[in-house]
Amino acid sequence: QLQASGGGLVQVGGSLRLSCTANMTIYEVGTMDWYRQASGRPRELVARITRGGRTTYVDAVRGRFTISRDLAQMTIYLQMTDLKPEDTAIYYCNFRNSDYSDNWGQGTLVTVSS
Repeated sequence: QLQASGGGLVQVGGSLRLSCTANMTIYEVGTMDWYRQASGRPRELVARITRGGRTTYVDAVRGRFTISRDLAQMTIYLQMTDLKPEDTAIYYCNFRNSDYSDNWGQGTLVTVSS
């Protein structure tokens, strides 16, 4: 069972840090992702980090968001800075197995007020 946490209400320009922990071993994990889904829009990949630490970001958040992981705790983080109203969404974590099966967490709501 995965649970994302750290969401909340923040003003434009503010920061939040999301976290998500999985009950998995390092040998099971391939990639670890943060997705988000805004109201009325499809779920989109925001950031990805591999077991080796390589990161990728969607253009809209590059330079503002940072994904990191702690493999000892099997936890991923999403540090979000300079938040904008368009970042408002439910954020989900996903730990993708080495066999490409997904393990989704329950989302956490981020609301950015202007």
